[in-house]
Amino acid sequence: MTLFSLIVALLIEHLRPISTERFVEAPLKAFAHFLEDRFNDGEARHGAVAWWVAMLSVGFVSALAYFVLWHVHPLLAMVFNVVILYFTMAFRNLSRFFSDLQLALRMGELARARQLIGVWRKRSHDASSSSEVARLAIEEALIAAHRNVFAVIFWFILLPGPSGALLYRLARFFDEEWSLRKGEPEFGDFGEFAHRAFAALDWLPVRLSAAAFSIVGDFEDAVYCWRAQAAQWADKASGILLASGGGALGVRLGMPVHESGEIVERPEMGIGDEADADFMQSTIGLIWRTLVLVFLVLALLGVAGWVGH
Repeated sequence: MTLFSLIVALLIEHLRPISTERFVEAPLKAFAHFLEDRFNDGEARHGAVAWWVAMLSVGFVSALAYFVLWHVHPLLAMVFNVVILYFTMAFRNLSRFFSDLQLALRMGELARARQLIGVWRKRSHDASSSSEVARLAIEEALIAAHRNVFAVIFWFILLPGPSGALLYRLARFFDEEWSLRKGEPEFGDFGEFAHRAFAALDWLPVRLSAAAFSIVGDFEDAVYCWRAQAAQWADKASGILLASGGGALGVRLGMPVHESGEIVERPEMGIGDEADADFMQSTIGLIWRTLVLVFLVLALLGVAGWVGH
């Protein structure tokens, strides 16, 4: 049922992509503001209480709903899984941005490519070269593939029903939303616990995604870059994904980029040639091969469980 739910959810999401801003982020923002209004007193411990209240309540309700539906009829439980996965994964949104960027670079429409990468990253890249745009697009794709797909799948498998997928998506949103408000005096340290909690939840999935990138790509270079370069990146989790992904693809990522009117210095990730539209195509292949690997592992586990019984 787990594998079938994932395949159906990805197929529906591909054919009928959801508007994440309207149907996912807007309700989550309202939920986050509800928690802030009732718990935020500017201290980290209040943020920890709010985080745990949200996670335990959402996790309990989703797990309870799954088990009730399962006892009514397993098909209803599967439908519930598919619906939650449909709202927690955003594979089609990733591919839409990436495909538009790749097409713009292949057509020589650098201005449009700069605009698209700016919308995707929510920063200005008006002075970026075509190589910089391709490099940034590959970086965003590797990180987004992990956070929108592979990590969601990991937690979906680990916890009962769809509660794992739901809790990971919620934890990720709290981290992103409250990190943006970290400098506001009235907000205080309310989001500090959410950041540390998401890093803990993402610790193992990040390394599993990096290992999968290595297996389906250039294994030796991916492992070398992972070990030698990942720690240099400001965000350790992103550094692991970029270093292993760049090594697996044989492309150089990171490095200085033009951003919001200035040059942002960044360490080099990966190894090999300069990024371009061809490497963007290779990135699509890497992500799809990783997804196939995940499905293959799930299928083997399912067969092993069936034989064991």
